[in-house]
Amino acid sequence: MTKIFVNLPTRDLERSKAFYTALGCEINPMFTDENAACVVWSDDVFFMVLTREYFSTFTDKAIVDPKEGAQVLVAISRDSRDEVDAVLAAGLAAGGTEPKEPQDYGFMYSRDLEDPDGNVLEFLYMDPAAAEQGPDAYLAEPGDPA
Repeated sequence: MTKIFVNLPTRDLERSKAFYTALGCEINPMFTDENAACVVWSDDVFFMVLTREYFSTFTDKAIVDPKEGAQVLVAISRDSRDEVDAVLAAGLAAGGTEPKEPQDYGFMYSRDLEDPDGNVLEFLYMDPAAAEQGPDAYLAEPGDPA
């Protein structure tokens, strides 16, 4: 089974832990210390939030300041548009920001949330038909060939 670990730098580990738990995540204490916190999204997806100093031990490259530049955008699906809105509301209340307007494509609805360090999380809901058959199938009028 594949597990995904997303490593994110932070300037304030305690603030990051509070932010991610406000989104509904848990912190795995077995892999959390003064340098890092293991944020549990699901049984297979984890964020390792690392102090910038500790993060730098894993690479020889410069660490991008996420408030100044984007290295990666992490997209996380939700089961409904309401769940997208709910996680954004929780993140905004916990100190996050919404850097742009919601995107509504009919078959997909997404909103971006920046954590307090500037790391971008994209929360999205995609209609199950579009997810299975592609957006053209969702957008096709009844009776039209998809």
